[in-house]
Amino acid sequence: MTTRAFIPYTDPRLHKPAEPVEAVTETIRMIWDDMVDTMDAMPGVGLAAPQIGIAIRLAVVDASEKRGQAVKMANPEVLHASVQLRAHDEASPNLPGVFARIERPRAVTVRFLNETGEIEERDFVGLWATSVQHQIDHLNGKLYVDHLSPLRRKMLVAKSAKLAKR
Repeated sequence: MTTRAFIPYTDPRLHKPAEPVEAVTETIRMIWDDMVDTMDAMPGVGLAAPQIGIAIRLAVVDASEKRGQAVKMANPEVLHASVQLRAHDEASPNLPGVFARIERPRAVTVRFLNETGEIEERDFVGLWATSVQHQIDHLNGKLYVDHLSPLRRKMLVAKSAKLAKR
């Protein structure tokens, strides 16, 4: 089991779009395995490679109750999103100690390269959909706080920084 360290909110790699994955290789599979271990150690329901300082379009999501159901994705993209929204308290280990209620589509259809390097389309609903969208935001250089007003975002970033100094 290998867990990786999270980079801080101020790191520029979190705020730039990640590079596409050209092919699913053994190196990519090893990074995915580390990401699953890191996600489970948080514990969390998703993780994107930029969160651990790797600027490529990799994400893992596991919103199952029992765990061990992680979906590993390269280059995920939303093809369809439901009109119905779902609110959820979102947080990030890159901005520890704070969270915000974010509304996102309740269901999404996502296309990605899977573990075998095949293109897959999959529907995600509920917490799975929220987590997938949260991870795709990370791959696009956005964090959940970017969905907030500038004032609310500034307050949460300042609060997290203050908590980190304790």
